[in-house]
Amino acid sequence: MSDNSPNFSPRLVPVEALNAISSLIAEGAVFEGSFSAQQGLGLRIDGVLKGGIQVAQGGTVHIGPGGRVEQTTIEADHVLIEGRVQGTVIARQTLEITGSGTLIGDALYDAQLDVHPRAKLKGKVEYRGELDAPSPAPY
Repeated sequence: MSDNSPNFSPRLVPVEALNAISSLIAEGAVFEGSFSAQQGLGLRIDGVLKGGIQVAQGGTVHIGPGGRVEQTTIEADHVLIEGRVQGTVIARQTLEITGSGTLIGDALYDAQLDVHPRAKLKGKVEYRGELDAPSPAPY
């Protein structure tokens, strides 16, 4: 796979997690079905995915600026949305929606959420972590 680094500097999702992504749905490709990956792996979507995404502990899902995910439940440690997602997103650590990103559906996160200016979010946002836990240091 060629360079999969973002075209911007993410504010919350660790760059190391993005660089560790090992699978790609390329621009112009359409994938229908469920995607799953083992511990520590990840997926970048620059094309279209219709179906669920389950990435085990340590995994990352990055929807690139031209990427679309439909009819989905995405679950991973880190989720970065630059494109369009229709469905439910479950981020076990960080969820970041950039200014070009759109989420139509529910966002559930356990640790940190970053919604950039101009991002579009239509749905419920729910923090699933411990409410009395200390907050992490600001980025």
